[in-house]
Amino acid sequence: MMRHLSVLEGAGLIVTSKDGRVRTCAIVPEAFEPARTWMDEQRTIWESRLDRLDAFVMGVVKEQGK
Repeated sequence: MMRHLSVLEGAGLIVTSKDGRVRTCAIVPEAFEPARTWMDEQRTIWESRLDRLDAFVMGVVKEQGK
């Protein structure tokens, strides 16, 4: 577990503090911004692709119904 936390801390995704035997971890929200931006871009791309697929499938269904 400590290895995973140290990797996350090294990446700047979390900060840790130690008070006696208690170690507290906190997420650094702004460190996730590049991932959030990338996911938003991917969502836009995939929504567009799925909209085009839906239009295609609806067109095929409409043609077969004639």
